[in-house]
Amino acid sequence: MVLVCSVAISAAEANSGSDQELNREFQSAVSHYNAGRFDEAASELEALLPRTPKSFEVHELLGLVYSEQRKEAQALEQLQVAVNLKPDSAAARTNLAASLVRAGKLPLAEEQFHKAIVLEPRSYEANHNLGELYAQSGRLKEAVPYLKNAQALQPSYDNGYNLALAYFLVEELVPASDLAHALLREKNTGELHNLLGQIDEKREQFVDAANEFAAAAQMDPNEDNLFSWGGEMLLHRAYEPAIDIFEQATARYPKSSRLFIGLGMALYSRARYDEAVKALLTAADLKPDDARCYFFLSKAFANTPIQTEDVIARFKRYAELEPNNANAAYFYATALWKGERAEDLEKILPQVENLLQRAIALDPKMADAHMQLASLYSGQKEYARSIAEYQSALKLNPDLPDAHYRLGQAYIHTGQKDRAQAELEIYQKQRARHLAEADRERAEVKQFVYSAKSAAAQKQ
Repeated sequence: MVLVCSVAISAAEANSGSDQELNREFQSAVSHYNAGRFDEAASELEALLPRTPKSFEVHELLGLVYSEQRKEAQALEQLQVAVNLKPDSAAARTNLAASLVRAGKLPLAEEQFHKAIVLEPRSYEANHNLGELYAQSGRLKEAVPYLKNAQALQPSYDNGYNLALAYFLVEELVPASDLAHALLREKNTGELHNLLGQIDEKREQFVDAANEFAAAAQMDPNEDNLFSWGGEMLLHRAYEPAIDIFEQATARYPKSSRLFIGLGMALYSRARYDEAVKALLTAADLKPDDARCYFFLSKAFANTPIQTEDVIARFKRYAELEPNNANAAYFYATALWKGERAEDLEKILPQVENLLQRAIALDPKMADAHMQLASLYSGQKEYARSIAEYQSALKLNPDLPDAHYRLGQAYIHTGQKDRAQAELEIYQKQRARHLAEADRERAEVKQFVYSAKSAAAQKQ
């Protein structure tokens, strides 16, 4: 928030010698305020206040000093007095509103910003601050006109960047791009290249997006920029460059869960399953409740026997952290089932069954859980129960070739040859054209990358 400071006691109060002395004391406080010596400024103003109880300038400056000292309650009190003394001051209302924002009183702050704009429509501070208030509150469409007014009144990089970001978030992509390019000509920054990358990506100008993300990361290799660059490579299946980027990024930011998830996804996509498991285990340890890594950890673990006990332990922890999460129960069940030695399998199958049933109870539309439960029953030669679960899975999603094939096999075991033949014919037709798992993995990658980028943009 932009604050405005008055610098002198009014001339009407400075006629006599006594008043001139008061003014000198006030000017000393102003000097200390401007020099960042807030304790000295506060002491001087507190000494002045009993002798100038009706001085707008003293109350206002003391409020600003308290604000710098993080004494928000005292700041708010003094700035409110200043507004009461001079209700037609747009600057005073702007300062009061900024203090109200810091106090978390957003509706009152909004009211004061509006009053400031009515008093002084061409106030950069009031327009900028109200736009910022709306943007930070997620009211982006309302933020745009005020940020736009502020930029027209007093072009600045910070306001311009926030306006371009707001344009992007409300999907006004052409003005977002135009403004970002204009700002770039004035100030070449990594965050502008990152924003332009997001804009180009949204406009499906993917080569331009990749170039912008690369420029951002090379100019300013912070976590957001490196993730955006690696994520762009991941989205467009440039897996080797993605691996290189995420390896460099995780070395630079070893505490970033999302960077390790990106690395794990890229390694998985190149069938480097052992390395993928290691990266995703690291991500899970950095942020155990982050649901985004467990899908690919499950997929990678299905293709390698590496670190079996560690993987099972992570899925167990996730299920305990998220007892009402169907995916957590499902992933733990499949990891436990896959990871146990053959001689111990019978001991854990009841637990696997319970976990799968829990997943279905939590999410009755989870076709995968029905599929796994059907496979478990089939392995125990409980074909009637197996058939019921395969049917449930196919009712939820008819486009599952493996379910049709396994259901056909279960029908064979129960002597239902005609039904078996029908299911196997469906399987052959779907198998010839089906890429469901690849499509699902692709969707998971897109969801992860876009959600992470969106979360980062919303924080800016």
